[in-house]
Parts: sequence; structure tokens; C-alpha cells
Amino acid sequence: MKRQDSDRSRVFTRRAVVVGVMQGALLAVLGGRLAWLQVAEGSRYRMLSDKNRINIKMLAPSRGQIVDRYGVPLAVNDQNFRVLLIPEQTDDLEKSLRHLQKVISLEEQDIKRVLKQAKGKPAFLPIEVRDQLSWTELARIEVNLTELPGLTIDVGELRSYPLGRATSHLVGYVGAVSPSDLRDGDPMLSLPGFRIGKTGAERAFDEDLRGKAGSSEVEVNVVGREVRELKRSPSNAGDKVTLTVDAELQRFVQSRLEQETSASAVIMDAYTGAVYALASGPGFDPNLLTRGISAQQWEELVSDPTFPLNNKAVAGQYPPGSTFKMITALAGLENHHVTRNTTVFCPGHYRYGEDLFHCWSRGGHGTVDVVGALAESCDVFFYKVSTDIGIESIAEMAHRFGLGQTFGFELREESPGLVPDKEWKMGHFGKPWQPGETIVASIGQGYLQATPLQLAVMTARLVNGGHAVEPWITGFVGDRVGKDVVWPKIGVGRHNLDLVVRGMNAVMLGPRGTAHASQIETPGLQMGGKTGTSQVRRITVQDRLEGVRNEDLPWKFRHHALFVGYAPFDRPQYVCAVVVEHGGSGSGTAAPVARDLLLEAQRRAPAKVPLRPGGYRNVGTGVTPPPRKPKGT
Repeated sequence: MKRQDSDRSRVFTRRAVVVGVMQGALLAVLGGRLAWLQVAEGSRYRMLSDKNRINIKMLAPSRGQIVDRYGVPLAVNDQNFRVLLIPEQTDDLEKSLRHLQKVISLEEQDIKRVLKQAKGKPAFLPIEVRDQLSWTELARIEVNLTELPGLTIDVGELRSYPLGRATSHLVGYVGAVSPSDLRDGDPMLSLPGFRIGKTGAERAFDEDLRGKAGSSEVEVNVVGREVRELKRSPSNAGDKVTLTVDAELQRFVQSRLEQETSASAVIMDAYTGAVYALASGPGFDPNLLTRGISAQQWEELVSDPTFPLNNKAVAGQYPPGSTFKMITALAGLENHHVTRNTTVFCPGHYRYGEDLFHCWSRGGHGTVDVVGALAESCDVFFYKVSTDIGIESIAEMAHRFGLGQTFGFELREESPGLVPDKEWKMGHFGKPWQPGETIVASIGQGYLQATPLQLAVMTARLVNGGHAVEPWITGFVGDRVGKDVVWPKIGVGRHNLDLVVRGMNAVMLGPRGTAHASQIETPGLQMGGKTGTSQVRRITVQDRLEGVRNEDLPWKFRHHALFVGYAPFDRPQYVCAVVVEHGGSGSGTAAPVARDLLLEAQRRAPAKVPLRPGGYRNVGTGVTPPPRKPKGT
């Protein structure tokens, strides 16, 4: 019996030892795992735990200002007071909204929108009921806040354009982020209500204007409701962008263009390329597009036959008409087919083979040289020159003066225009170039297309001694100054340029000049230039026989009116290009507009005032051309 008890005791002891060893091993494993998790992996799991209780919110930065060369604001941020509704803080959403409707103006569609959003969101997340509250509305809400459960006031920023229509195309506007914009990869674009540049300078410098987002670490409970803010990193406002434009000159140009049905204009420096004004009319109020526009207002804008949303100054493409004749003249002069003594007799038409090409003057201009042909805009002179030199010489000269190309201009709406030649026609139509097409191109018609910006650049290169100046509008972005440039020569003889400019001076100063009636009378401010009238429809033989007048046609079938000019004529500083769509004639419509613009530009003289901040950007030809005086005018 005792022996049996002893055996049982030994078996129990062995089992206890085995169990103890197993328990010890298990505890060791658990202890080791616990130590591993707490020591080696502690930081990782601590971070995961913090993610469960801390939300990091992105804070939108203030958008940078856009100002003119004098620091005048063109795009700023206004305070935007709005009323928010937190559903969980009210027992009856619609009742709170109806009560609010008695305090401020609130549309039925806003109420329906808020009720719909409340069904698809957590009850603790705020919903915007209405923004852009006036001070009166804000005060009314504050007074009645105790009777408006769930409603609260919030303040943000709203983009504003002080000059409104005057800078609608130049500065542009901001709008909501579209799905395609999200491909940018910038996380700020996903912020509710975030706005980005859609057109103009707002679009061109959008990344600089956006700034850098801040962040806020907020402690939340298990259901995601905010409890308290733990840490805040402030956002950095976007850069201030300084443009080369003169705000008051820009306002004047836009106002003058609004007197026409549809027009555009560019004023720039002949030597530096700085743009002082760039406008397209009719304009539109960019504040409407930023703050919200009704469906009816939007439909009116997009269906308007004058296309107010288009920036015609950089994107509008038109046959340059007689403003192109300087290019044909220079092509002839550089190829030695024309000299200052070359004359052509104009009987009012030009016969080539069996075709008859008419001059704008039915009675003809008689015998004219290159200066007289430019002054009186004689078509026959340029018909004859073009048949001697061919389209390739004309096209090559047009490219030298900036036509048929883009300049990398900051405004991305820029269009390239078109300078046709034999290769272009064969590539696009599969047909050979015809001699008659050269004749038509010599006076800026046919396939030729140019923008007002290109015409301004062409004029600058003509009067600055043949330097390849290009346009620009960015003076400064933040503390960064634009890259210094010395414009190269375009390889045209100065004596030939002078001869052509004499003809342009005679357009204004000569007694038979086509724009003599639009001359600036103020001594020292007088201008030179060239008129242009481009057809938008073919003038048939029947039209000529019936004596159909341009002004009797429907507006959309009338000729475009163009003018390119510079001032003062003896030492050009400012160049200007004006296009009045369906304006009739360059001398009767576009020239008076250009006269007013160049006179105002000289009175304000932005070229003589440094850009701010930091002084004038060092861009130019590197030389000071000698003064030129008209001869034989």
C-alpha cells in the first residue's frame, strides 16, 4: 500500500514538473512576445494607435495677390462669412433651416441641398448652408443664434477682382477643381471648396499663387468626432505676383474697347517687350464666376456671338489685312527686287494671266513707290512685288517678325496664327500652291492668320531696329525676378527697316495717308502706324456690279478693322495693335481706337516708372536706337 502511494507520488511529481515546465515555457514565450511588441515594435504600434485617435487635417493657405507694376491690387482675397449646420446639434433640421430663412435670404434649393447632404454624411460633420454673408446678415444670425440650434458662423476667403471687367481676360479667374485637375497630384486640390486658376494670370501662375498647406492634429473619439486640437502648423500664403501692366491704362483700354461691339488690343514696350495693357471686349465680371453664376447667366455668356469669355488679344486669329504689307515690302527689299526708287503704276486692278485682282481704290493710285504704297495702302504695288519674289520669301520674312508662332507668353490661351507656304498647303490639302494665292497673301488675306499679340510684336520689331523682342507680363513672382534677356537681331537691314517705317509714318502724317484723320495732334506725342481691313467673305463680281456696301451687310459678314501703331513716331517707345471684329475699315474704326490708346499710354508713361518691388527688370535690346525723323512725308 505504501509502495503504491510512493509510486503515485512520483508520477504526480513528474507530471507537475512537466506541467510546470510547459507553463514556464508558455510564460516565457508570452513574455518574450510582449517584450518584442513593447520594445522592438513599440514605436510602430504607438503610431498605429495614434492614427486611431488623432486626425491630421490640411489647412488651406491664402492665395497670393496679383498686383500691377505700381502695386495696385488686381486679385485679392476677401473675408467670406458663411453659416454652417451641424445636424447632430438639432432635433429638427428643416425647422432650423426654416427659422434661418426668416432671418436671412435663403433659397428653397439651398434648403433641399442641405437636407439631402445631411442624409449622406455623419451627423457631426458641418454642412455649408450659405456663404458670402453680408455684415447685416451676419449680425442678424448672431442675434438669433440661441434660437438657431445646430447653426454656427465660419469665416474663410473668397477671391475678388477689384477692377472687374477691365482685367477679366488678363488676370482671369479661379474656379472649382475638376476631376482632370486632380491628376496634378497636389493633395490641396482635394480640400473642400479649394479654388484654382482657370484662365489668365490666375492659371499661368497658379502653382506660385497656391502657397503651402498647413496642418492641424485633432484628437477624435471612437466615432471620429473632434475632441480637441493637439497641434497646429500654419499654412504659408502663396507668392505675390507683380505684372508689368498699368492698372489704370488697362482700365482705360477696356473701357475704350467696350465702345465697339467686339474688339481687342495690346499695348507693349517696343524695346523690352513688357506688356502694359492687354484687353478683349466685351469683357465679363470674373467675380460672378468666382462667387457663383446662375445657369441663365452662364448660358448668356457662352451663347453671346461676340464671345466675351474668349481672350481675343492672344487667342483671336484674324487675316492681318494691309497690316501685313510691311512684311511683303521687306521681303522685296531684302531680296533686292524692290528699292526706294522702284515704282508701280496702279490703275485700280492687277491682271495676272486671266485673273483680275482689284485694288481697294477703284480709280487706282497712279504711280507709287514703296513709301507711297504703304501710306496709301495700294494693293497693286504689293501684288506686283509678290509675283516677283514668291510665297516662300514672304513666309520667311513673316516668321522673322513673329507671325505664325507662339512666344511662350505667360497666358496659356496664346494661339500660333498661321503663315502658309507651299509645303503647308500640300500637307493640309494635298494640292500645289497657286500663284494667285501668293498675290492674295501679299496683302494679308487668304490663309494668313495673326493674333493681336503677334501684330504688336511685329510692329515692335519693325520700329526697334530689328531686334527680336518678345512679349512678357511677369515682373516678379514673390522674391524672384524674371531672367535677364538681350533680344537678338532678326537679320534685316536697318536701311530697309527705316524705309518701311517712313511709309508707316506717312500713313499718319502724309496728306494722302489712310489714317491721316486719326493723327494725334499733340506735339511730341504723334504716332505712326498702318491700317488694315480684312475680308471675312469673298467679294463676288455680282457684289461689285450691285455696289454692295460693307456697312449694309449683317454684322457677322462685315470686314474686320485693324491697326498697328507706335508712338512717339520719331522715337517709338509704345506699340499698339487693335482689332475691331467686323468693324468695317481700319482707317475709320481701328485707327481712332489706337490713337486714343497710344495717347493715354504716353500720358501715363509706364515705361518710365520702375516695376515694384525691386526695380525695372533688365530686359531689352542692349542698345539705344538713334531717333528717326520722317522724310518725304
